[in-house]
Amino acid sequence: MKILYAIQGTGNGHLSRAKEIIPALLKRAQVDILVSGTQAEIELPYKVKFLKKGLSFYFGKNGGIDYFKTIKKNNIFRVIKEIKNCPVKNYDLVINDFEPISAWACKLKGVKCISLSHQGALYTENVPKPTHNDFIGKFIIKNYAKCTLNYGFHFKKYNEKVYTPIIRTDIRLLKRTEKNHYTVYLPAYSDEKIISVLSKIKDVKWKVFSKHTNEYYQKKNVYVKPINSEKFEKSLASCQGIICGAGFETPAEAIYLNKKLMVIPMKNQYEQHFNAKALEEIGVPVLKVLKKKNIPKIINWIENDKKVELDFPNDTQQIIDHILYDFIVEEAFLFI
Repeated sequence: MKILYAIQGTGNGHLSRAKEIIPALLKRAQVDILVSGTQAEIELPYKVKFLKKGLSFYFGKNGGIDYFKTIKKNNIFRVIKEIKNCPVKNYDLVINDFEPISAWACKLKGVKCISLSHQGALYTENVPKPTHNDFIGKFIIKNYAKCTLNYGFHFKKYNEKVYTPIIRTDIRLLKRTEKNHYTVYLPAYSDEKIISVLSKIKDVKWKVFSKHTNEYYQKKNVYVKPINSEKFEKSLASCQGIICGAGFETPAEAIYLNKKLMVIPMKNQYEQHFNAKALEEIGVPVLKVLKKKNIPKIINWIENDKKVELDFPNDTQQIIDHILYDFIVEEAFLFI
């Protein structure tokens, strides 16, 4: 069987998951890799056959997506050309992690495309959903990388096509300790905004990992470092707790490491509001925004030792085998 595995390259979560999924796929099939998007710090240790610019979202510095920069940086004519030139017909199956070029190429060319992503889980049965309705956000989740069939990952196994998070081997091998610092990763906020709030909370050492600086510096009790995957992992493994966006992979890794967790969903990022709702239901405190008025809530979180305990088994190969089995059985029925 020949498989095209297409991965969203915006953000680190999709590529982190791919590092675990690719070896499982290679045990069962011939695999080519496609990556689109350029906003990630993680590199794949596998050959990428197709590298596309794709359709990327860009962070602002005030807690959300910068839509003006997103529109400015994306060329719709280039995107259409990449879709037309994507050779999806050369494969028996396309497996897609929220990657738009291959997904739309499959739709236009009549090729079966299976979603295996966190986003693929969001509109399935029993998954917690935000109380507010964001029509643009809903449209993006459902249509940005529209696939024939959806499998997904979430914090809990809400239904038979939703699996618990794939935790990277690097994280599983980390030695968990508790030192005297708190880790912070809020890429949608400027360093100045983060420092203005967290520096008001005395007697706490904050280690902030930032997309907005290339050098290390300190302001009062806030230590700001450029984002580095290895250093971030070590900080996460040794922290007392972490404040981060309501993405999927970082909160999942924090829960796996049994760390105290607080999340702040990114503005205009509807997926993060799905995640925030799910995390809130399992006991994770959620802030709507990083502001000085929320300092008492942060202090209360620091003083409270409550942690969420969930089991995330190492079952990547079983997940891949289940999906491929379903595909083979369905294809066989077409010839009966």
